[in-house]
Amino acid sequence: MAKTSELEAAYQATTYRVFLPGGSCDLRVGQACDVLAEWLAQEEVACFAIVTAHNPGSQPTDAARNAERQSQLECDLLEGNYEPYMAQNLPDVADAPVEESCFVPDLAPEDACALAEDYGQNAVICGGADGVPHLVWVEDCEQ
Repeated sequence: MAKTSELEAAYQATTYRVFLPGGSCDLRVGQACDVLAEWLAQEEVACFAIVTAHNPGSQPTDAARNAERQSQLECDLLEGNYEPYMAQNLPDVADAPVEESCFVPDLAPEDACALAEDYGQNAVICGGADGVPHLVWVEDCEQ
């Protein structure tokens, strides 16, 4: 599915919950998160990305297939020498599905987009040491 205002609104209307050692933090696109910024500084992490393999092309996919794809994504990240942390994409809309995702320290936007493209995703969430998450469309990312 191509970038649309409805799809962008859906990404904006989602909480990205990241499970870090010592606790979790809830991220929203464009909003600073002090807890994340402190963790990034402590761990000397310059950038991060949140990537999922669930529901490629923003099309609902059955739970078993989503779980299989997510496991493969986690394996790909580990094989790439990344240390993914569990995360969840929690839409504000009550009947929208919760998606498992990976919070990946030191995954540059270009690499996150390439990985997301492999899994049929439209966009990723990326940020820097300031802990502010940004929506990055795969089609707009320089690869």
